[in-house]
Amino acid sequence: MNPSKIVRTLALLIFAPIALGQMTASGQAPSAGKPVITGVWRGEKDNLPIVTIVVSDEGSSLSGAVLFYMLRRNTVNEPFTASPGIPEPMLNPTFDGKTLQFLVSHRRAHPPGSLTDPPIRFRLTLTGPDKAEFAIDSEKQSPALQMVRTEY
Repeated sequence: MNPSKIVRTLALLIFAPIALGQMTASGQAPSAGKPVITGVWRGEKDNLPIVTIVVSDEGSSLSGAVLFYMLRRNTVNEPFTASPGIPEPMLNPTFDGKTLQFLVSHRRAHPPGSLTDPPIRFRLTLTGPDKAEFAIDSEKQSPALQMVRTEY
């Protein structure tokens, strides 16, 4: 099996159980008017995936995973292609009703140079029903990536 198929299979194994339902910890559907942060959040640029975030409510706490995509092209004249990286778990997620903040390990991002890197803090800020902005928390001036929540 080639490496991209392995990564896709791993992503499905991680994301599918989380994405199957949109129930809260109590087993109830989210109440009307209450912000829904759980689900599958997708961010794209130029019709290519950039990041997929899965957020679930497991009991009384949030959990999830983040999958970043590597954009590359062989020459400057060829179009970019996207290939998935390795899904990483969210570390210490907190949600204040509008913004989900969490850490993601950076160790496996660009080895061997990143093996001792500290985790990076991200934020996913709700901007409307099933819409959010995703950004690195320390880069307040950088444009945020627009995200859309889907059932899967």
